[in-house]
Amino acid sequence: MISAQDWADARCVWGYHLMGHEPRACSVVVGLGSHDLGVADAAVGLYRRGMAPLIVFTGATSPTTRERMPRGEAVHYRERALALGVAGADVLVENRARNTGENIRFSRALLEEAGVEVSSVLLVSKPYEERRVYATASKLWPGVDLVSASSPLSFEEYVASIGDERLVIDMLVGALQRLLVYPGRGFMTPQVVPGEVTGAYERLCRAGFTGRLVVEGRSG
Repeated sequence: MISAQDWADARCVWGYHLMGHEPRACSVVVGLGSHDLGVADAAVGLYRRGMAPLIVFTGATSPTTRERMPRGEAVHYRERALALGVAGADVLVENRARNTGENIRFSRALLEEAGVEVSSVLLVSKPYEERRVYATASKLWPGVDLVSASSPLSFEEYVASIGDERLVIDMLVGALQRLLVYPGRGFMTPQVVPGEVTGAYERLCRAGFTGRLVVEGRSG
């Protein structure tokens, strides 16, 4: 059972993960693959608003997406974008990445190979991945202006859209653990984590929301 304290702590962690960036025109939109097709929808929405002339979708498969997206996350995202009316020439696919670092590195390489000049990137992810993606790209794609964005959903709306309360809280906790651990491994730039957020994270861990914690020696 999820207690009132658990919900309060989850909302606290959720709020920290959101960067609060105002979307602005960039060289490219990069949509990071996941189980959530809402990322593709958000990327298309920004493209339609004229925020970038080109979309890159990046992602292979994971245990979470293998059955739901058998052709690969980026491929399914591209199919979604085409169904929503985006021209095929405006969507590039990077279908090898299996973690956030690879999402960034492989997308950067793809754009370089395509001869696309990139001075700014509009990063689109799940809401609770905004800060993690920003911190990773800051480390691996220096010299470009980064804007982090996601579907404009409240915490309650997002939980309802996924339909699995415990899974969402597990993912919030896992994303925060990576922000705490990964800078020391060289995977991302350090982020200041307020004490109230750390406290909420520790209580959620003690409450058993540990299903998405990274184990020693793994990244993702």
